[in-house]
Amino acid sequence: MTTQPDGRAEHGGRATPSEAVSTLTPLQALESESIHIFREVVAELERPVLLFSGGKDSVVMLHLARKAFWPGPVPFPVLHVDTGHNFDEVMAYRDDQVAKWGLRLVVASVQDYIDDGRLIERADGTRNPLQTQPLLEAIAAGRFDAVFGGGRRDEEKARAKERVVSLRDEFGQWDPRNQRPELWSLYNPRHRPGEHVRVFPLSNWTELDVWRYIEAESIELPSLYYAHDREVFTRDGMLLAVGEMSRPRKGEVVEVRTVRYRTVGDMSCTGAVASEARTVAEVIAEVAATRITERGATRADDRLTEAAMEDRKKEGYF
Repeated sequence: MTTQPDGRAEHGGRATPSEAVSTLTPLQALESESIHIFREVVAELERPVLLFSGGKDSVVMLHLARKAFWPGPVPFPVLHVDTGHNFDEVMAYRDDQVAKWGLRLVVASVQDYIDDGRLIERADGTRNPLQTQPLLEAIAAGRFDAVFGGGRRDEEKARAKERVVSLRDEFGQWDPRNQRPELWSLYNPRHRPGEHVRVFPLSNWTELDVWRYIEAESIELPSLYYAHDREVFTRDGMLLAVGEMSRPRKGEVVEVRTVRYRTVGDMSCTGAVASEARTVAEVIAEVAATRITERGATRADDRLTEAAMEDRKKEGYF
């Protein structure tokens, strides 16, 4: 071992582990952590699956999974809980990505559950809360023991309560009081038969981190994430798109606005934001200046009660 002019120890011309870690940018450190989570879970459990909706978080999560196991294929299927009220751009993107990367797609259809009477359409037309039963039954049918989700702690206070690896009981339910410690990035995915774990590789990321990573990695997204002209109407302070699943009520005026979407989901409860951001760089500048999370600004289902998200998660929602 020799000493360099700046006082650092030199080990055969290579940096020490602590020096190597310090050379990572914050974004590279997040990427490294997420890839580590994917590899650890796949090494320990038998039948993982990745929730993939075509939204930006699931897109970044899939990109990270591909990097984690490159040059091999992604070693698990992707699962989409399809509400039947999705944006056309997102569904086209989902199918394109599945074909492009040779993924095995599992679809749990809310519409199928409504058609055969297992679920009843809500009076408000919103289907996001109806996703829980199809999700849990798809997990049981596939015998999936780990479900990767794109949830981030900065999205919503219930998300912030959850660990990276979160236990679900035999009914798929979450108990926020039953959280395992995760000191030194050590994760415990062990569970009893019938239980499973939800795993959140992006847990420590922010919306701004996600967009900066999209820029750094040149990741393609559905076009509705960027500013475009769309027919919208205002309801409860949100701009909802005019479509088959979201119709204006009496007194709600339809107008063409330049908007984009910060998050995507059920058309009937996902709002757009007025925006001129047509490039990734412009979106990053816009997100950096905002003071409201994407779910708080554009998801009506999270406004039903103060604890709407936590209540759904306790029932098995992702």
